[in-house]
Amino acid sequence: MNKTLYRDPKNGKLGGVCAGIAEYFGMEIWLVRILTVSAFLLGVGFFVTLAYFAAWLFLDKMPEEREQQHSVYREHHVKQKAWQAGQPAGQILRNVESELNGMEQELRKMEAYVTSTAFKVDREFRNL
Repeated sequence: MNKTLYRDPKNGKLGGVCAGIAEYFGMEIWLVRILTVSAFLLGVGFFVTLAYFAAWLFLDKMPEEREQQHSVYREHHVKQKAWQAGQPAGQILRNVESELNGMEQELRKMEAYVTSTAFKVDREFRNL
């Protein structure tokens, strides 16, 4: 995955700066937000505000294809440590099970159509 820093307004609260930083470093968004607010409250509020607005102005919005890749990565990435982005193993297993159940249902529909007389009639019309 290409490591470029973007704003992520889809997952962000204000401009997506904290969400973009979290995605870039592979961290949870809530942790980056807590660090930002803590720095603001611990006396460097002017610099944090200035840096946030500068990043909001100068960082590009995350491209649509990158958002899709990131959401798939987030759904299937097991977090090793609490601060890392990802999901617990149990949640990933539930996600995969849900996806496989959906695929099985689609396969059953396809199988029912291919073994039906409607498929045979459609095939005969196409062969004319």
